[in-house]
Amino acid sequence: MAGLTVRSDPNLLVGMETADDAGVYRLTDEIALIQTLDFFTPIVNDPYTFGQIAAANSLSDVYAMGGRPLTAMNIVCYPIKTVPQEALKAILAGGLDKIHEAGALLVGGHSVDDTELKYGLSVTGVVHPQRVLTNAGARVGDRLILTKPLGTGIIATAMKGRAATAQAEAQAVAVMTALNRPAAECLTGFPVHAVTDITGFGLLGHALELASASQVVLTLSASRVPLLAAAKEYAALGLVPAGTFANRSFCDKSLEIDPGVDLITLDLLADAQTNGGLLIAVAGDQADKLLACLHHRGVAAAAVIGEVTAPGTGAIVLKK
Repeated sequence: MAGLTVRSDPNLLVGMETADDAGVYRLTDEIALIQTLDFFTPIVNDPYTFGQIAAANSLSDVYAMGGRPLTAMNIVCYPIKTVPQEALKAILAGGLDKIHEAGALLVGGHSVDDTELKYGLSVTGVVHPQRVLTNAGARVGDRLILTKPLGTGIIATAMKGRAATAQAEAQAVAVMTALNRPAAECLTGFPVHAVTDITGFGLLGHALELASASQVVLTLSASRVPLLAAAKEYAALGLVPAGTFANRSFCDKSLEIDPGVDLITLDLLADAQTNGGLLIAVAGDQADKLLACLHHRGVAAAAVIGEVTAPGTGAIVLKK
């Protein structure tokens, strides 16, 4: 978008300025529209599971803005001459099941004949204009909660290399297919100041976006970050996707690392996630209550992983 002029509008509550998860446009004093889009190539072999993961990932952006998904449209790139039609039907069935689980409606979509299979959704949601959650509101004293464990990118790499165990694969798939709906529904009624979901830039990348947009310094405790058990083992074997190194490079200049944090842990914190958890900045005196709500709603891995420690231009202090 560099060099292109984008029009502004007083009703555009969230645009592209803060690298947020979705755009938000105010329709009335009580209704704002959330719009997002995401699609990607398969990361698992089973087409139905791939459809679930891709749809859940697309829906997550609406939850990260504090909203409720309303409608969805399929985006499909499909090599009709080389992939059986049954596979496409299974992908769409997986996506539809997640759309319905979110309480949304499928209203159509678009497909093209392509050399590489891709699937995802364009999602529209709604939120009250005064209850929009962005990545730009974190305050000093907030505690940071992460709702899902990290490591799906590394395990997916192991799966592609046929090195992942069935148990590790099942754990990663469970994380990637789980909607962020229960976590998002817990946020109502708590003094939540900022939210983002953890996807392609990894925890470090998205946390840095939140820190930059909020003009604060985050202090994270690496030992408190929930991880998938097999991910550290596979990372130690070198099964780390290339995107992890790009994420680390992106964060390097704004990252202060405790000498006690090992390189494998750093890889996990930079691991690109698919439909990862929400990173939530909540008032410090309410963090334990929010955490209890998350656990009660079945978000078992949710944990306090750090806090907002100072004003600044956007930085992360990573402690052991």
